[in-house]
Amino acid sequence: MKIEQHIVGTMGVCCYILSCENSGKGAVVDPGGDEDRILQAVEKAGLSLEYIIATHGHPDHVCGNRRIQEATGAKIVMHETDAEFFSQPQIKNYFSMLGLEESPRADVIVKEGDTISFGDVSLQVIHTPGDTPGGMCLYCPPGLITGATLF
Repeated sequence: MKIEQHIVGTMGVCCYILSCENSGKGAVVDPGGDEDRILQAVEKAGLSLEYIIATHGHPDHVCGNRRIQEATGAKIVMHETDAEFFSQPQIKNYFSMLGLEESPRADVIVKEGDTISFGDVSLQVIHTPGDTPGGMCLYCPPGLITGATLF
């Protein structure tokens, strides 16, 4: 697996572009802004984007989900607890108060121990609640994507 890190958005979120070098399939993790730059990097790498993965549902990590999904058709992945929590109307209002776009509903709901696969890459979901109820890490030996778990 190849990993590219991009610091995006007004809050300096670490966004990752993950790719399977054998298949050309990929995933974007936490697209929290600067969608044009993310899409350019995906195009430059020649990736077929399979997933947009939210390590957690805070607005600064998911505000680029809609634009990336519309441009690529990738499925949005979120932990079951955050998918439920962030679909509540009062939580959606929080996004607009911050001036950030809310994420569309998740297409794929995951939980502890699930695997997200694209090409030859398999990411194991590790539930790490804290920053949000459904925070998660993604483990693909020897790497670990932590989102805001290690803030």
